[in-house]
Amino acid sequence: MASILDRARKLYENDDPVAHRFRYGLLVFDLGTILFVIVTSFFQRGNWVEFVDFVLGMLILTDFLVRMSIERRRLKALFRLATWADIAAVISFLAPIAGEAFGFLRILRTLRLLHTYQLLARLRQDFRYFRDNEDVILAAINLSVFLFVMTGLIFATQFGRNPEIGNYADALYFTVTTLTTTGFGDVTLTGTGGRMLSVAVMIFGVTLFLRLAQVLFRPAKVRQECKNCGLMLHDPDAVHCKHCGKTIRIETEGTV
Repeated sequence: MASILDRARKLYENDDPVAHRFRYGLLVFDLGTILFVIVTSFFQRGNWVEFVDFVLGMLILTDFLVRMSIERRRLKALFRLATWADIAAVISFLAPIAGEAFGFLRILRTLRLLHTYQLLARLRQDFRYFRDNEDVILAAINLSVFLFVMTGLIFATQFGRNPEIGNYADALYFTVTTLTTTGFGDVTLTGTGGRMLSVAVMIFGVTLFLRLAQVLFRPAKVRQECKNCGLMLHDPDAVHCKHCGKTIRIETEGTV
């Protein structure tokens, strides 16, 4: 048993090519899971969907149990948002009472994986595009995660009670129009819970939307740590650090 846990710890924590490929595989699995949830939400659930749900749920449960087994500070891990996101994902797949409505909570797993230090470091190392556009990519991911999580919560709480929310498309439409402050008013949420969800979309969603707009339209910066003061973002043609004046060497591919 100890040898199995040691192998698992190496896959989840080591900094070698095999471990990196394994963690990339987990990321692909999570993205595939999210795609499955989104696509199947627009069709009537059949036996094959229930079977795939069960298989995915068991895989996520196995991943969760392995992570907890190799966790050195388990009590602290229980209070992490990522831990409860995993629990919600398992329940949404395995508990028939949850149905498809809470399936969108599974998207939280991708947020957890993308914000681990090891994966971010590897993405920076492997992909120049990610290094050059990290702030934009992370802002877009945060906004997308919030969008689909809120869409799932709105559908779960309004479907069957609100005649204006008949499917995921209606819930998504309301979330997007509220988040972008368009507010056509043709779809509204009912009850105190619905109003609180609307408030959450307006406050947090608009904040994330503005953050994405900010990183998209601000002047381009390159990520290069100043060895003297630690400043990370500099102008592409910078020769000296704006913070301390130290000469910096920014790697460039040149221009043709």
